[in-house]
Amino acid sequence: MKKRTMKVLALFLSMLLVLGTLSACKSKEPEEKPATSTETPDTSKETETPKKEETPSTEEKATEEPTSTTELPRNETLYFGGQQWGAVNGWNPLGDNNNNAMALSSSGSGSRTVMFETLYMYNFLDGSMTPLLADGDYQWNDNMTEITVKINSAAKWSDGTPVTADDVAYTYETCVKIGNNAGNANKLYIDTITAVDPSTVVIKAVLNEEGKAANPLMLVNFLGSFYIAQKDWIQKVEARNNNDPTAIKNDPGEDVVYSGPYGKYYADDQKVVFIRNDEYWGKDPSMWGKLPTPKYLAHAIYADNAASETAFKAGEIDVNQQFIPNIQDLWLKEGLPISTYIDEPPYGICVNMPTAFYNLDKPVLQEVAVRKAIAIAVDYDAIIANAMTGQSPSFREVPRSIMNPTEAEQSTFDHDAVKHLQWIGNDIEGANKLLDEAGIVDTNGDGIREYNGENISLVAACPNGWTDWQASMEIVAAAGKNIGIEITTQFPDADTYQTTVTSAKQLDYDIFMMWTDSASPVQPWGRLRYLMSNEFNGLDNNWSGNYGHYSNDRVQELIKLIPTETDPAKLKEYYTEAVEIYLTDIPSFSLMYRPDKFHAVNESVWTGFPEQGDGLNIPPADCTDGYGIAALYHITPIE
Repeated sequence: MKKRTMKVLALFLSMLLVLGTLSACKSKEPEEKPATSTETPDTSKETETPKKEETPSTEEKATEEPTSTTELPRNETLYFGGQQWGAVNGWNPLGDNNNNAMALSSSGSGSRTVMFETLYMYNFLDGSMTPLLADGDYQWNDNMTEITVKINSAAKWSDGTPVTADDVAYTYETCVKIGNNAGNANKLYIDTITAVDPSTVVIKAVLNEEGKAANPLMLVNFLGSFYIAQKDWIQKVEARNNNDPTAIKNDPGEDVVYSGPYGKYYADDQKVVFIRNDEYWGKDPSMWGKLPTPKYLAHAIYADNAASETAFKAGEIDVNQQFIPNIQDLWLKEGLPISTYIDEPPYGICVNMPTAFYNLDKPVLQEVAVRKAIAIAVDYDAIIANAMTGQSPSFREVPRSIMNPTEAEQSTFDHDAVKHLQWIGNDIEGANKLLDEAGIVDTNGDGIREYNGENISLVAACPNGWTDWQASMEIVAAAGKNIGIEITTQFPDADTYQTTVTSAKQLDYDIFMMWTDSASPVQPWGRLRYLMSNEFNGLDNNWSGNYGHYSNDRVQELIKLIPTETDPAKLKEYYTEAVEIYLTDIPSFSLMYRPDKFHAVNESVWTGFPEQGDGLNIPPADCTDGYGIAALYHITPIE
């Protein structure tokens, strides 16, 4: 029986339970189906504007809102899980370490969120760029050194003032000036952003020695990844922090002005709640034509995956972005109204490659023999079978490289040329031989190999509660034991962990997991840069990549050459060389393939979430990321 059919049956079984948990208030009649599509709305066509409800006064609004987050009306509140770990640090789109997953991504590589918007929305299902704050398609000049973008005249800030070209230009200038991640990630490729007039932005590329754009890919990426902030608000932040860059980045931004459909309602170390801005500009006929359906978005902060999973199964979480072992059992065996985007393994679109980075600040890990020995000794089949419970292709099916498993990325390099460098894991004999030949041996008979007269003792780490990653690190540690290298595991809280691994130099962890760049307009070039570019070395609060601080001059040359190369054969040659270097030097090694977003949903309270083949072309992106926010206009509460 198909999963979707079984889910419908499960709904009937769960309805009585769900109704008993809902608040006593009457179910609100859902708004009519949103007028969004996968294509840019055509303002030339007649668009039916929904009847506007009367707007109550500020005093009336205050009395209507729940007095506490425990009183949120269940049929107006969409609950999330698996995104927010630990308390929010701030609301400042200029900051680097806000730990605010639903309002702000980790760095400038993120896409629009429920609060902060970008010029365009990227859809990884088809690679499309849908205008958001922009009006219409972006335009290149003839020699592809400049992009012109028009600003949507309907776009407004939460204080009611219009979004302008000045806001775009000033946000970028500020990010470069204060040296935050968004500025650092773009300044090598974007020379200037100029407001030609209030509605027109010109983005000029940094030029190479030939007078061409150094990297046209990064200009396109900027359009769908860079949060636009209000110029007036930025200037307030600058003034109260005496223009000090560090202070500006660390400002909590509690008074932030935003352009998205939701703003802060409540936040502490237990829960984060957003409330819909009913004056959100996106209800203009030129955009969505109405408001998103849920009035509140809420995320309880759980201690670990297990606690979050329990809440998800109970219907306390509607959209869950976390790994759940054997997730198919939730509908096949338990009969719960739970779904994933795809009905079959891996149940999502595998565009990410969680990777173990070596800390190359540690002398023993500067030895390629040590790095390779550990990498080939790891039992990846055990990781996929046990840690991932089959929710990943194997490295037999998709040999390792710097590319994700999608057909488009796999076609970018010559598989045969790097076949001799591949490994599938659990090669204990080969690993021991490598170490012996390198003279890294156990001289005192205690079972541990030595380096420079000391036992090799390494720490493998990932955040506590990330059970799939923790299981993977334990398998890495077991591999070390099999080859005479002591590897112990540490699982600090997520905030501590991320602060540590993104520092300019750290000696706390020797092998540590981080995600990689997923699908975007710049892939697989962006992942090459993420994994191996030395431009991030020496940066504190580095969320951009190469956390182990690898450096290779030829890799830097390839990173410069690839974006401007137009010859497909030459481009394939460059990518093949990059993969060869990566598999030879092994500055890091991927442990699995996984979906960018696991995107499991419980339809006890809300229904209509995106799924493969539904014709909506909405990506499984938590209903909050990029074009995935379109899901908020399609879901409806169950009556």
